[in-house]
Amino acid sequence: MSLACGSAHADRRVALIIGNSAYKSAPKLGNPVNDAALVGGMFKKAGFDSVDVRLDLSASEMRRMLREFAGRTRDADMAVIYYAGHGIELDGNNYLIPIDATLETDGDVLDETIPVERALFAVEPAKQLRLIILDACRDNPFAKTMKRTLASRAIGRGLAKVEPTSPNTMIAFAAKAGSTASDGDARNSPFAAALVEHLPKPGLDLRKAFGFVRDDVLKATGYKQEPYVYGSLGGDDVPLVVRPAATGPQANPQDAIRRDYELALQLATRDAWEAFLAAYPDGFYANLAKGQLNKIGAEETRVAAEQKARAAEQEKTRLIAERAQKAEQEKAAATAKAAEEARIAAERKKEIEQAKAEAAERERKAAEAAAAKALAEKQAAEKAKAELAAKQAAERAEQAAKPAADRQLPEVEQKVAALSPGPTSQMSAVDLTKSVQSELRRVGCLTSAAEGEWTSAAQRSLTLFNKYAGTQFDAKLASVDALDALKAKPGRVCPLVCNFGFKADGDQCVKITCRAGYRVGDDNECEKIQEKKPVATREDSRRRDADRKTTEAAPSKPEASGQIVCNSAGCRPVQKGCRLVAGATPGRYNAAVGSGNYEVCN
Repeated sequence: MSLACGSAHADRRVALIIGNSAYKSAPKLGNPVNDAALVGGMFKKAGFDSVDVRLDLSASEMRRMLREFAGRTRDADMAVIYYAGHGIELDGNNYLIPIDATLETDGDVLDETIPVERALFAVEPAKQLRLIILDACRDNPFAKTMKRTLASRAIGRGLAKVEPTSPNTMIAFAAKAGSTASDGDARNSPFAAALVEHLPKPGLDLRKAFGFVRDDVLKATGYKQEPYVYGSLGGDDVPLVVRPAATGPQANPQDAIRRDYELALQLATRDAWEAFLAAYPDGFYANLAKGQLNKIGAEETRVAAEQKARAAEQEKTRLIAERAQKAEQEKAAATAKAAEEARIAAERKKEIEQAKAEAAERERKAAEAAAAKALAEKQAAEKAKAELAAKQAAERAEQAAKPAADRQLPEVEQKVAALSPGPTSQMSAVDLTKSVQSELRRVGCLTSAAEGEWTSAAQRSLTLFNKYAGTQFDAKLASVDALDALKAKPGRVCPLVCNFGFKADGDQCVKITCRAGYRVGDDNECEKIQEKKPVATREDSRRRDADRKTTEAAPSKPEASGQIVCNSAGCRPVQKGCRLVAGATPGRYNAAVGSGNYEVCN
């Protein structure tokens, strides 16, 4: 065992961390000093033999630190330099900017800054890995005020691409060449936070670690910043922290298949998936690989259909330009329409296959998480069992070591000693109840505060714990056995359940907020508020009926037609419902005779 431990720690690893924030001729940067402290702490926890963290260095101090670090790398197997601060690209070359640089002209860059090649020279003596990490792609204020001595001289945005000439050398940029990186709104930049999350994972290859860093930074910046790595390594895995030798149960035989699957998933090509299926034709991961292959096939079909549609559209344009016959134009239009329909169908098929592949991938991750949780619970149970056995052995040894005088105590005293409570029973009922409720809150089974009484809410919480932990404790009372079982659980046991109007966010419930014009619906999702049409009330109907009856009961007002009829008795207005008719026969109508006009009534 001592030989194995010695070989595991034989490699010597050194690191130099530089963070420049307090620039004298430019606005102060908020995060480089914090990022340097965070990354330096990460390398110290990773077990590096030498970690030197330096903050706000001038040009002379940076040169001296690189010179001293080059001396430490001569007998090192792994050398790492991390720099956070301002950097500049001039004529395709990258330079690191100390805090005392003024950079009034482009010529000052050569005198007042440190070229990246100087950092590469410092790590070159390392035997196995040479790693440069540059969090220096921020928007540079010096480039905006700098005077150019030559109009054709290029001053780039961000840093330029670098291809190391030495083997086993990697240069990691916070952003792709020619683009800038975000300093972040939090205490640390998104790039530094992702580095400390993935680089120190034991046994994780650096190429995969930086791939995970890239994914985290893209998500954190809304896909605006993409970290990039230049250089190459050999075929063997190169972890920053070596995985310790396994002393417990043997690894799951599915781990090798999972690693190959994740490698093929990272490549995401047809050749990679076909090679994986050739090696593993059956099983859970083989089905996942087939789904990924179907997704690639759907994408290829979509691309071919799109190319065919583009060619048909070009042919249609050519025929129109050459004044082709109407029949040829219609044929070309039909071909283009068919090609477009085929492209749309291929696009839909691709979306379906992609959804299937994503669902299968989620199921795979859920299965792996469940297996890891079961393994962790098993190990915790075994550890608790071993601790209990050790405790019982210690108690038996203590009983055996008692003097003979204690064993010869009177029978009454021995009975009193036997009846006296042990250390675990000295806890009062109130303290035991509070402790059990506190542990129930920690594992997510109790939402209310811990109290001194064993309430109905506490009983329901212990019942939930029995359900999800597979135990059978009596929920009507708090017991020491239940407390020990709760303490043995390292994390949440009961699932997080949120009330109406709230949704789960990590380990807590947050209120759902809808935008204007929307509200939380019955399915606990935001939905648009429907406009309600005005509905006549019963009082309005009664008022309209009363008005109508009053109108009908009132006597009709006299209406005059405006006509006058005259006869031997005199002249008068034409009666209501009657009219004047000229030249009518008096005997035919019930009418009055007068001057050739007759009054005709119905």
